[in-house]
Amino acid sequence: MGLTDAFSTGMRVAVLYSGGKDSNYALYWALEKGLDVRFLVTMVSENEESYMYHVPNVHLTELQARALGIPLVKGFTEGRKEEEVEDLKRVLEGLKVEGIVAGALASRYQRERIERVAEELGLKTFAPAWGRDPVEYMRELVRLGFDIVFVGVSAYGLDEGWLGRRVNEEAIRELEKLRDKYGIHVAGEGGEFETFVRDMPYFRARVVFDEVERIWDGCTGSGKLVVKAAHLEPKGGTR
Repeated sequence: MGLTDAFSTGMRVAVLYSGGKDSNYALYWALEKGLDVRFLVTMVSENEESYMYHVPNVHLTELQARALGIPLVKGFTEGRKEEEVEDLKRVLEGLKVEGIVAGALASRYQRERIERVAEELGLKTFAPAWGRDPVEYMRELVRLGFDIVFVGVSAYGLDEGWLGRRVNEEAIRELEKLRDKYGIHVAGEGGEFETFVRDMPYFRARVVFDEVERIWDGCTGSGKLVVKAAHLEPKGGTR
């Protein structure tokens, strides 16, 4: 899976979409390359656990889809290992697309299962961020104007103060220091943190948080930012 698969302008694709930075970058790449993004596909774990899919604030993908003007297709899973892959397959086989675009960075578990589903359905696969240098990748997101916030943390050095914090150059430098000290993945691919994108170049409106709750577990040193209410705020112009 990656950029080795041939594509042509106007190819019909679905983007696996969680609302976080990686799926939004995958979408950005697809639109920049002229692919015809017919659907955003969000998998919702009904027990808030998943081996494959992003969980925090996934309900907000509906707002993001509205901001993008792209139809959202939701699939539901109980989050059971391997079974959730078949749940994804059932969603994708009902869509009239030629390929799928994913935000996989370094997870071979995720990559291999997406490839398998795509092969079984005769679809091409694209993962534009696969194998990217984590620091360079994070900095590119900032340069492109992605408004990314941390909505989940679960690693040494990432305390409650990171919840709701924006990804910027200062945050990336701090993540580099934590990488050197604790070995974390700067782009969070080891499960160290989860993100949500409030705005990016193709959004016609930005997502604004109205009510949030910070939930922190001092025993595990992990926490999440739960967005209880949000709305779309129109931007000055459209791309």
